[in-house]
Amino acid sequence: MMVYANSTYFGFHAGVILALLLTSLLRAAEPIVWKQFAPLPDKLGVAAPFAGVSGSALLVAGGANFPDKMPWTGGKKVWHDRVWLLDKPEGTWRHVGYLSRPLAYGVSITTSDGVICVGGSDSARHYLNVFRLSWKQGVLAIEPLPSLPIALANAAGALVGQTLFVACGAEQPGEQAALNRTFALDLKSDSAAWREIKALPGKARILPAAAAHEGAFYIFGGVALEPNATGKVQRVYLRDTWRYQEDSGWMRLAALPKPIAAAPSPAPILNGEALLLAGDDGSLASFQPIEKHPGWPRTILAYDFAHDRWREAGEVPAPRATTPCIEWNNLFVVPSGEVRPGVRSPEVWAIPSRAP
Repeated sequence: MMVYANSTYFGFHAGVILALLLTSLLRAAEPIVWKQFAPLPDKLGVAAPFAGVSGSALLVAGGANFPDKMPWTGGKKVWHDRVWLLDKPEGTWRHVGYLSRPLAYGVSITTSDGVICVGGSDSARHYLNVFRLSWKQGVLAIEPLPSLPIALANAAGALVGQTLFVACGAEQPGEQAALNRTFALDLKSDSAAWREIKALPGKARILPAAAAHEGAFYIFGGVALEPNATGKVQRVYLRDTWRYQEDSGWMRLAALPKPIAAAPSPAPILNGEALLLAGDDGSLASFQPIEKHPGWPRTILAYDFAHDRWREAGEVPAPRATTPCIEWNNLFVVPSGEVRPGVRSPEVWAIPSRAP
């Protein structure tokens, strides 16, 4: 017996598939539209501040820069404790308080109760302290939270549901040893305490980017610290992608098209993709003379969660490294950050956080 296919049926479904494919291609081709806010009042800008949202306001706190001269001419890095607030995208920044100490290079995550700030460093050491910044009735509040088991800076973190994950980083200053240890804090527990979960299976690293998506925690790239042929510890830029789920543990995913470290983190998620908005790819790590370094590459890398694949997704008009990314007022905001080695910018850039 011969069976004939219904051409109308198959034609309809082929048309649906083609329409979906064209929609996907058109969306991928849509350029990301950038806008600028008022710059931070610090004329130099800072690297690695804490940042997040509380009471509908955007907070940026701490950070580090070189106020006197650049490091290659003997300048010393200075850590800051000021807290700045922006109450609306078209507004201007105002100084609203201070951290308990100058601090930078920690992890900051926005929650419904304020901005959780994890670890970080100053000129002398790394810290295990964790605290919450909140803006309530015109007053800046700083509330201590359970400390990490170890001191940690240059790590990455993201909020998965009500669990805060923090991974990698370094316990001591000086870039001599990195970690792949991972910690989790259940924010809904009345007796919340950090627990250590299985370490990231890849190389120990500093300066990865993180993301949270559909119940999973992701780590992208970063920098391993390994001895070279002479025994001197040097940076090794990484391309690997990892996903952690509570029920199945870590899984290695598609590698990045190129290495990336210190991209704005947590990585913004737009149209089902995590975006790495520039960062340092290591291609100019040996550039000389350093004072003429052209800045970080502009390429945006997009990770498609559904299909486990990467693509290039346009360019950043003002590439930055070592700075957070915050969702606020239907925008993803990248405040200040590093332009090139030693140089920061006070500029604040943003992209829409919703599909057009």
